[in-house]
Amino acid sequence: MEFAVDREDQVDSWQEAMLVYHAALKQINTKLEILNDEFQHVHRYNPIEHIKSRIKTSESIVKKLKRYGYESTIENMVKYINDIAGIRVICSFTSDIYRIADMLRSQNDIRVISVKDYMRHPKESGYKSYHMLVTVPVFLSDRIVDVKVEIQIRTVAMDFWASLEHKINYKFEGRAPEHIRRELVECAKMVSQLDARMLALNEEIQTLGEEKESGTAGG
Repeated sequence: MEFAVDREDQVDSWQEAMLVYHAALKQINTKLEILNDEFQHVHRYNPIEHIKSRIKTSESIVKKLKRYGYESTIENMVKYINDIAGIRVICSFTSDIYRIADMLRSQNDIRVISVKDYMRHPKESGYKSYHMLVTVPVFLSDRIVDVKVEIQIRTVAMDFWASLEHKINYKFEGRAPEHIRRELVECAKMVSQLDARMLALNEEIQTLGEEKESGTAGG
């Protein structure tokens, strides 16, 4: 499956489109790394465990356009496909999810287009995550291009669950047996309980650390 190319200049358009999407990913990645470093400097704590980024394949883009009922053109790709450039931010605790989202939102050159809060409103499958669709300006030699990037923020535990769910849905083409779907929902509940307990434990550890430092300073 490929994009229709009628003229040589359209090949350049495809290459340029991929160039700006890659550039947008680099910019968001750099912003996240700087914010993480700053947080470590100020609070002695890193909210981000790791970052994954990817560009959607041409085959996936074509399939999605066909599903939406659009022709496979560069123009339709840029206009209708929002997750060509994707970044997944994996953090330790649920409290970090909104903290990271707020830090990104406060960046002057990032414009938030939409938010899907699957933390407060999980999917029926049990899926939980926080999705932001943003644009970031990419500065080319002759112009500035606002490029869409989808950002997903979730905990390590949520990412583990989502990875397994994705593999199961891929294997069964979205039609997994009912007992497997029920088991996935139960696992999602366990993940939520684990995240809540780990957050409470971390908060207690931080409180004890602050009390220890306060006592040392007072002594």
